[in-house]
Amino acid sequence: MTAPQLVVHRDKELMALAAAARLITRIVDAQSARGTASVVLTGGRNGNALLAALASSPARDAVDWSRLDLWWGDERFLPEGDPERNVTQARDELLDAVPLDPARVHAMPASDGVDGDNAEAAAERYAAELAKAAGPGDHAGVPSFDVLLLGVGPDTHVASLFPELPGVRETSRTVVGVRGAPKPPPVRVSLTLPAIRAAREVWLLAAGEDKAEAVALALSGPGEIQAPASGAYGQQRTLWLLDRAAASKIPPEMYPPSSS
Repeated sequence: MTAPQLVVHRDKELMALAAAARLITRIVDAQSARGTASVVLTGGRNGNALLAALASSPARDAVDWSRLDLWWGDERFLPEGDPERNVTQARDELLDAVPLDPARVHAMPASDGVDGDNAEAAAERYAAELAKAAGPGDHAGVPSFDVLLLGVGPDTHVASLFPELPGVRETSRTVVGVRGAPKPPPVRVSLTLPAIRAAREVWLLAAGEDKAEAVALALSGPGEIQAPASGAYGQQRTLWLLDRAAASKIPPEMYPPSSS
C-alpha cells in the first residue's frame, strides 16, 4: 500500500489544467520507457474536465496516441451511444479529437450489446479482455496500468464501488456488475479494488465543497467498506488531486498539502 500524496490547487479549473499536464508527462514517460502506455479513465465532472483540458493543451501532441491503451474504471450500463455513458462523454471531450488506435480503446460493454441487459455477463466479458491484455508480471489478472483515474463521490464512492454494497467487498474478481447503485442509473459495471490496486499509479480527483467531507473521511482511514476511496491505492503512487474547497476539511497536521 502506498501512502497518499496530496496536491491542492486553487480552484477546479486550475486543478483540471494541472492534472492534464501531469497526465501528458506520465504518458510520454511511459511510452519512452516501454513503447506504450495505458490509462484508465473516469467519468463525472472532474474526469471530463481533465479530458477537456487535455484536448485543449498544446502539449497533447507530445503523446503518441496510436500507442496508448485506454480502459475505463466503470460504466453506466446503458445502450451504446447513450449520452450518460462515460465513453460517450469521453469521446465528446477528447477521444474523437486525437488519432487513437480504435483497437486500443477498451470501452466497457453496453446494455444493448451481445450480453443484453446482463450486467454480470458484461462484467465477465470485460474481465476477460483485461486478462488477455495482462502480461506475465502483471498483478491480479489485469494490465499494470500506468495511471488509473478515479473521481471521488460525495459518499466516498470510486468507480461504481459504493459504501457497503457487495462490489466494494469483492476480493477476487476484477470486474463486477453493480445493481442498486444509489446514484442513477442503478445498474453499472465496475472495476473492483483488486483491479484498481494493480495500477502503477492511482490518481483520485475531487473538487468542490460537496466533496470536502468525503475527502476528509477517506483520508482518515475508516476502511474501504465504509469509504471505498480509502481502499484505492497504486503499486507505486497514490495521488490525490484536489481543489481548495475539496481539501477544506482535511486536518493540516494530518496531511499537510502542497498547494498551487
